[in-house]
Amino acid sequence: VQLQASGGGLVQPGGSLRLSCAASGSIITIINMDWYRQAPGQEREWVARIGSDIDGTTYYANSVKGRFTISRETAQNTVLQMNSLRPEDTAAYYCSARSTVRRYWGLGTQVTVSS
Repeated sequence: VQLQASGGGLVQPGGSLRLSCAASGSIITIINMDWYRQAPGQEREWVARIGSDIDGTTYYANSVKGRFTISRETAQNTVLQMNSLRPEDTAAYYCSARSTVRRYWGLGTQVTVSS
């Protein structure tokens, strides 16, 4: 499974960004899709998850609940809609896929929230 994240950028506090994660390869083996983030000098933090079940059950970290929405646009593309962004949301964002055998990671996309 190969993952490619995109959509990061610079945004003012209160603004919105839409991150996309394009998956290719053996996507049929994917169980969950997650977004993580890592700020400089900090550990990687889990942000959101969407399951591969037909309902696409979603889960969120408390820090982003009510502001971020994860969704599956297509079988290959997972989206993280980020609204009401705060300076503390500044980080490199990574998409990750858990399959039946291992976890895969894509390269990060930088999100900077600053006035």
